[in-house]
Amino acid sequence: MYLKESDVSSFLILRLLLETEEMNGGIIEDFIRQTPLRSLFDKYNNSSSDDESGANLIPELSHLANSVVARCSRIIRRSTIELQLKFNEDVPDHLRKPATYSRNLLEYCSYQALQLLTKTPNYLADKKFRRLTYDMMLAWEAPRSNELKTKDDICHHSSEIDDEDDGSFFYTNTMSMAVQVVDHNKTVGSQAFGRIASACPAIADPITVHNLFDALSSSTNGKLHFIVYDKYIGSLDKVYRSLKNLSVPSIISGQFEKGEIILDNDGAMSTQPILQHIGISAWPGRLTLTNHALYFESLGVGSYDKAMVYDLASNLKQVVKSGLTGPLGARIFDKAVMFNSNALEEPVYFEFTEFKGHSRRDYWLAIILEITYVNRFIRKYDLKGIQKAEAYSKAIIGIFQYRAVKEAFRIMPSHFKTLLSFSLAEELPKGDEILYALYNHLENMCSSSELNNKRMQSNGKIDRGFLPVSLQTLMGLGFLLLKDTDVIKQRDFLISDVFVGDFSPLEMAVKESRCYTGLAEAAQATVEQVKVEGIDTNVAVMKELLFPVIELLERLSFLAAWEDSFKSTSFLMSILYAVHRGWIRYFLPCILVFTAMAMLWNRYHNNGVQLKAFRITLPPGRNPVEQLVSLQEAISQFESVIQAGNIILLKIRAILLAALPQATDKVAVLLLMTAIAFALVPLKIFLMLAFLEGFTREMPLRRDVSEKFVRRMKEWWIHIPAAPVELIRIEEKKKK
Repeated sequence: MYLKESDVSSFLILRLLLETEEMNGGIIEDFIRQTPLRSLFDKYNNSSSDDESGANLIPELSHLANSVVARCSRIIRRSTIELQLKFNEDVPDHLRKPATYSRNLLEYCSYQALQLLTKTPNYLADKKFRRLTYDMMLAWEAPRSNELKTKDDICHHSSEIDDEDDGSFFYTNTMSMAVQVVDHNKTVGSQAFGRIASACPAIADPITVHNLFDALSSSTNGKLHFIVYDKYIGSLDKVYRSLKNLSVPSIISGQFEKGEIILDNDGAMSTQPILQHIGISAWPGRLTLTNHALYFESLGVGSYDKAMVYDLASNLKQVVKSGLTGPLGARIFDKAVMFNSNALEEPVYFEFTEFKGHSRRDYWLAIILEITYVNRFIRKYDLKGIQKAEAYSKAIIGIFQYRAVKEAFRIMPSHFKTLLSFSLAEELPKGDEILYALYNHLENMCSSSELNNKRMQSNGKIDRGFLPVSLQTLMGLGFLLLKDTDVIKQRDFLISDVFVGDFSPLEMAVKESRCYTGLAEAAQATVEQVKVEGIDTNVAVMKELLFPVIELLERLSFLAAWEDSFKSTSFLMSILYAVHRGWIRYFLPCILVFTAMAMLWNRYHNNGVQLKAFRITLPPGRNPVEQLVSLQEAISQFESVIQAGNIILLKIRAILLAALPQATDKVAVLLLMTAIAFALVPLKIFLMLAFLEGFTREMPLRRDVSEKFVRRMKEWWIHIPAAPVELIRIEEKKKK
């Protein structure tokens, strides 16, 4: 995109006037500062100051990195040479090695500049701030003087984007001022974004920064363009402003607790109501979410009724998940959030009506779960005071970032890609270690000032104070979680949980968890590939997979049927001898050792070799009607199995309670004799007798006797009555 002709003309006029400035004794400069050309004049002055600092360029840095450091020096009000000397004094020797010196110096200057910039009001709305942070990422990828010199000479030392109404772009460099073409192909990667963006908590969190990058670069092949980054920051600024101005409904203002702030509300518009379902009743209303609870205000006659409070902070074993709703208690529409806890008699469903899809429901489900998880984290580690407020702040800022991405790009990442820190820790493998690292970070935050300064200096970390960064960020945006603001203002604050040239314990925990996440996602992809549809097909797959087990059972059945007397007798004598000698206890260890050896053999010979596809013979195809009939038959058979199980339990109950005295006497005497036998006879004898009795039932010598014994047992069992059962139906209470 090029400059307008009017802008170019103004620029040439400005240069001409400046050249004749000495002859006019400053009159022209006073005239310029009172005209619309003042902005151009100011930019020229900035360029002049850059020219003066040109001699202070750091030779180890690239042109773009020097430009970023020069701007940081103006923000910090120190020269670049002073910053370099301070860096050499503060960080240990291993962070000043030639291979990483340039990047670590750039991080040092960037973090200190961001520490001051994030104290200024409305910094997210400042396009200079957006350009500077993006240039920090570009410089981070090529910080050394011998990297990308050509590109740095051409573009992206520093560019300032005017308002969209002006439509002009001006370029400020530490060496010169010129008209430039915006390079739309210049992008940043995940590592640069993670190191710089996570240093500003309002933009990204160290736990979810890589997921945020994936969401922003999903349509650009893993590279982030400035246009996308600028759009995200603009959307984020709008979210902060809209929620800051969100007034507390007067009807629930008296129910709020100390440190409770509104995160979102919905349902006030008649075109997008929220229905609360309790039992078979449903009622429209307005839903409000805070960091402590859910508030639902039923719509009455011209106004709202008193809000119903659903606590999220107390330990009530809350359950939040998606649910189905419909008229008269039917489960038809998948657009609801189900909430249940120990304080409720039955679950409550909040239905978010919309014509198609359920994105509105998914958003509310995600943010309610995030508040539930952060309160669970607070209760688990018993956090109080500032630590508790910091945990809330991280969750709240994460919700704001989640909403900004949703509104700007219509993207709602889920599962492993969520932008909500505590929800992500619940989903990720080893997510509990992320929460433990966060807890340690909050504990270390409360250490004494002297010890903390010594620890940070010895580890090459910036002295960033003691007030949590997320809490300070939220306070700067106008959200108060603590009332002791006077004490807080007297304290410095942490810029982030990011260390110069190193990873913090929290970042290390996130990095390790992400490695396991990649393996889990790859494994899950293979699972999705092998899923098949249809009951018959799944049964065929299971039969093929269990073929060795089925074959073993068939061979045992063949031996137990005594169709080959020699094989059956040999097998019987072998088992009895093994039980008698006590070898039976080695059976399971031998099986495990054999399995392990087979696995190691395959590991050695098939290392890295892709498995061959498992060949399954599909059953004959069935039409939908036949499939429904088969499903009905399977359900009927399953119901019959459950009924048979209930009858057995009821007959056992009748025997225990002596509903049939003769049967009870016989069972009692049998139990007493069995107890005496177990006390006097070794266990291996019982094992031998049990195996002998079961294996020789089909033996020709015992077949008639066994059939007669089984027949008598069935007749005896049939004569035992079942204990009575009385079914009681609970009358549902009519609710509004």
